[in-house]
Amino acid sequence: QVQLVESGGGLAQAGGSLKLSCVASGSTFPILDAGWYRQAPGKQRELVARITSGSTINYADSVKGRFTISRDNAKSTVYLEMNNLKPDDTAVYYCNAFRMLLGKAFDFWGQGTQVTVSS
Repeated sequence: QVQLVESGGGLAQAGGSLKLSCVASGSTFPILDAGWYRQAPGKQRELVARITSGSTINYADSVKGRFTISRDNAKSTVYLEMNNLKPDDTAVYYCNAFRMLLGKAFDFWGQGTQVTVSS
């Protein structure tokens, strides 16, 4: 079992920046794909950015050019740097770690951190 703990959420003004961090417990983080998802009120959870264990990255179109995902395997941490924030970025942001192994899905989620962007 992997526990994920997010930090770094809060309140920002439009055009501002925040950096989220997610620390994973245990020693398996380097083999896990990691990502950030978000869920706004009344909306479905959506992928924001993902970085695989091999450091392949993909972003939602809505955040390309503004958000940067990165990982530090030595610290078992995945980051999401968010720049030029918009009110539409307001949501609870969730960290995810995932791996398919021998036909079984290992899927872990953090508790979420609130990001609020004021106009």
